[in-house]
Amino acid sequence: MRKMKFWLVFMLAACLPVFAQEQTGKIHGHIQDPAGVAVTDGIVTLSNDGGKTAKYTFKADANGDYKGDGIAPGTYTVSLRRPDTPADKVLDQFQNVKITAGEDTLQDFDMTRADYISKLSPEQRKQLEELKKQNAEAMKENSVIKNLNADLQKAREDNKNKNYAEAEQLMQKDTQAKPDAAVLWLELGAAQAGEKKWPDAETSLKKAIELDSQSKKPNPEIEAAANNSLGEVLANQGKVQDAQAAYEAAARINPAQAGMYYSNEAIVMSRAGQSDATVAAADKAIAADPNKPIPYYLKGQALVGKATVDQKTGKIVAPPGCVEAYQKYLELDPNGPFANEVKGVLQGMGETIKSSYKAPKK
Repeated sequence: MRKMKFWLVFMLAACLPVFAQEQTGKIHGHIQDPAGVAVTDGIVTLSNDGGKTAKYTFKADANGDYKGDGIAPGTYTVSLRRPDTPADKVLDQFQNVKITAGEDTLQDFDMTRADYISKLSPEQRKQLEELKKQNAEAMKENSVIKNLNADLQKAREDNKNKNYAEAEQLMQKDTQAKPDAAVLWLELGAAQAGEKKWPDAETSLKKAIELDSQSKKPNPEIEAAANNSLGEVLANQGKVQDAQAAYEAAARINPAQAGMYYSNEAIVMSRAGQSDATVAAADKAIAADPNKPIPYYLKGQALVGKATVDQKTGKIVAPPGCVEAYQKYLELDPNGPFANEVKGVLQGMGETIKSSYKAPKK
């Protein structure tokens, strides 16, 4: 008898109608203003009283899209506002939007549509046209900038790989397209310097410095880099004092990298055979960063050229600071690329080479 009751209950349950689990609906859409720009701060409300009282509220995301669920089936007024829109006003509104259980209703707020634009005042339409013009110009400018950035990256790779002619050609084109961009002139100057086109490189680098210094937001790294490159260019033209001034400017503009700029100056002056200028630059590099070995080597190398020979003893007499610079180089970089050269010079002068030097920990 119990089994009979169980089967009857089971059969009755099986005959009952199956009700849908989802008794609510959804809504989604995209919001854009009359100029076609996504509205990212839009607030969408659903109401049953013509938009006065919000029963459901959903916010737009960073793309101007909104979505909401858990909405009771029915017909609603769907309104759009922004945070600063008065409570009794709306930006856009749709009446009699039907929400069906288990369905996702699409309701966009496309304020570029003709019937919306037609309701704007003459002054609002004038402002809209001006805004569209500005947006079009901005999009065009952004497109140009995107292309220039890609070219700039390519030119930097070319310069790094010593493909100077390709980099110059690319930057010549881009400086004509956007002649007020200091960074393009900087890369052009670097390419021309790589090709040893010294006068052209000087002109380009000075242009970069001029443009950046006159901009509303000068970039110290651009100006310093341009002055750093300009120093080498000027030195290769025999303009020693101008080159020194360029390196000084680089260190002054970007003091965090002063040690590198002065070290570069010492290298360039050494190559140009300017021993006094080499020593002066090396001393400034050492003062800025006393833990870099190369400036000590360059200083010692520049000073050893002024060594004399004691007529009585036949011993080589180095000028003050030479031996100390060489010893410091070995202390900082005992296995460096110039270590054997330095040891040979010191031994030739009868100096004792310390054997306790160890490479500094990295």
